[in-house]
Amino acid sequence: MRKISLVLVLVALALASGCARMPTGVTQLKAARPSELRQVLLNSKADVDQFRLRGPFEVDTQKNRGLSLSATERIEADWYLAAPAEKAPLVILLHGHDNSKEDHAYQALHLATWGLHSVTVQLPNQGPWVDNGRTLARIVATIRRRPDLVDSRIDINRIILAGHSFGGAAVAVALAEGAPVAGGILLDPAVPGKEFPRFLRQVSKPVMLIGADESYSPVANRSDFFFYIPKGVAEISITGASHEDAEFALEPGPDATATEELQITFVSALTSAAFSLAWTGNLDYAWRSFGDGLASGKFSHSKKK
Repeated sequence: MRKISLVLVLVALALASGCARMPTGVTQLKAARPSELRQVLLNSKADVDQFRLRGPFEVDTQKNRGLSLSATERIEADWYLAAPAEKAPLVILLHGHDNSKEDHAYQALHLATWGLHSVTVQLPNQGPWVDNGRTLARIVATIRRRPDLVDSRIDINRIILAGHSFGGAAVAVALAEGAPVAGGILLDPAVPGKEFPRFLRQVSKPVMLIGADESYSPVANRSDFFFYIPKGVAEISITGASHEDAEFALEPGPDATATEELQITFVSALTSAAFSLAWTGNLDYAWRSFGDGLASGKFSHSKKK
């Protein structure tokens, strides 16, 4: 199986497409292992802005690698694995309606540079989203049962689910169905049907909702997530952001409407939330990291229960 360092990934992308982009620089923080970086970050002020830069680790990437859930069920996935040999958390990212795993490529790469292995999965992008949520739960169960099918460096006790739009609803279904994960991150999620409140009421793992600016880019029934999830849920909005800013393709299409600056804000908030859930089991670190952004107006409409 071919593995490519972050440097070679950048070169390959640059050669493959004039549209390929790597918009952020690299942090000054130094660490040899994810656990060392964890200590550095937890011993410092929680600040989401530090995650706007790429992390200190190189990344091994494996494109279009299948994952067999059973003898008859196989999904396509792109893997982004932090290079150090030590075990580290895993973030599983799911696209939304009419989108693909490639639409979250930079987010996955960025997370891996911060010591969080990541995978973008391709599921039916027209739904049904309840079925996609149950598939996410099977993906987690498969990885926990046989991490060697992917990589022995995955810490199966520190898996996070993240999803955009209707993919966020699928994450909620997986959590409601008891997927054994540390928590979920919803990227401007939308509710695709009337049956979803019953799933949301069953969510018991911590959930971070990172939304677009609802006054500018509202999505269907986003308020249901905070309203129906009983506890352990926090929400912020990114001022001025659109629904599409919650995606981050390495090669944006000709009709892309997202704003790179706001996409970077989304990926920094995603990284802070994933770090918090994976390494502490709760959202306290992430919530503290948003403080300065809330004071400056970069974030808004914060709420937590």
